[in-house]
Amino acid sequence: MAGEDDLFGEPDPAPGASSAAREGSSAPARQPLAARMRPRTLDEIAGQEHLTRPDGLLARLIAANRFGSLVFYGPPGCGKTSFAEVIARTTGSRFVRVNAVMSNVGELREILATARRRPSEPTLLFIDELHRFNKSQQDLLLPDVEEGHVRLIGATTHNPGFYVNPPLLSRSHLFRLEPLAPAAVATVLRRAMMDTQRGLGASGCTADEAVLLDLAKLCDGDLRRALNALEVIVAGLPPGASVTPAELEVFARERRIRYDADEDEHYDTISAFIKSCRGSDPDAALYWLAKMLAGGEDPRFIARRLVILASEDVGLADALALPLAVAAHQAAEFVGLPEAEYALAHATLHIACAPKSNSVTLALAAAKRAIAEQPVQAVPVHLRDKGGKANKALGHGKGYLYAHDFPENIAPQAHLEKPLALFTPKTAGIEAKLAERLARWRAMRAEALRGSGGRRGREGSAG
Repeated sequence: MAGEDDLFGEPDPAPGASSAAREGSSAPARQPLAARMRPRTLDEIAGQEHLTRPDGLLARLIAANRFGSLVFYGPPGCGKTSFAEVIARTTGSRFVRVNAVMSNVGELREILATARRRPSEPTLLFIDELHRFNKSQQDLLLPDVEEGHVRLIGATTHNPGFYVNPPLLSRSHLFRLEPLAPAAVATVLRRAMMDTQRGLGASGCTADEAVLLDLAKLCDGDLRRALNALEVIVAGLPPGASVTPAELEVFARERRIRYDADEDEHYDTISAFIKSCRGSDPDAALYWLAKMLAGGEDPRFIARRLVILASEDVGLADALALPLAVAAHQAAEFVGLPEAEYALAHATLHIACAPKSNSVTLALAAAKRAIAEQPVQAVPVHLRDKGGKANKALGHGKGYLYAHDFPENIAPQAHLEKPLALFTPKTAGIEAKLAERLARWRAMRAEALRGSGGRRGREGSAG
């Protein structure tokens, strides 16, 4: 049951099949090139030098055959399944592979029971797409992992911290794999072009290094995709022909970037977008916006983030940012893609180029802390609603000073029983003028309160 990360996958063995038995067999020609070119040793694994170097932790654990359970975490096509296959061959383990999408509790129970009955044959259980197992399925593995009846190798494209149960994760070594660099992918493509047994060497076709590197770049670090694309390109050429940039054009037109709406690419990219806008880098912000749109991100999601950014990070420094972001959200709703891209780019560039202030964010946080940590203040009597006979009898609103009766609408009255300083304007954009205005008003109010001597103005009709 080969999974989506079965980088150089062979047909799944029966539960009792050993890696040693399979090692001597040649890969069937009908298999895709990526399957035929599966690495057989740690040295053949492309890239991931932080894991394959001889003095590294993983290499030492494999060489000594002294490891427990392992979890490999990384994007598709980076070699997670290849590591599991190499580890099984190197350690001579009985290798059992299941795909979490297609497996069930009954199959797991059978595999674990077989492993307990055969303690002399170390069982390495590889679970592809481990994140697809629910909590009860993951919990089922715990006793046999704990007792050492099986050594688990899990592969996942999702963050294990969110999708793997903490008890299982705590019993495993976690290793992160990165997307392969174009140079590493191109090296394997060159090897495949020359290999007459498993690769494309029998075709007699050739390819310049620059062409292979361009193909590698188009595949975004996914070696499986690069190998299978190369096989399709060569299959369309006569024997002995050369792969040229012209052959890459069709593939480039059909290229889809790696972007999954519910995985790390979604969260990492929107995080980069937000931080680029906040950091006033319009070029980076526009790049991440384009990536999200190319990856099929919901434009309404992007627009919602722009609305939040407008208040959280621009705030009062540019009062136009919020209505512009709201307008972009409305455009995403009733215009739709692709035309709504212009409104999203418009709002993105405005926010990225706007002066920044988080005074709104800080002031709101300060107000929340005051509510949570201090006694809740009662509304002063002169500010209370005076509507109705009962309220008037209680004196609500008595002594309220109508702000418009005073210079600059600053009345000599307090609006809190215990004054608080929550909002501190910054000096960015128009907020600098706001800071000057508030400072003047505070001085005017303080002076008016000192000079009022208890004087009251006429009561306004509002409130």
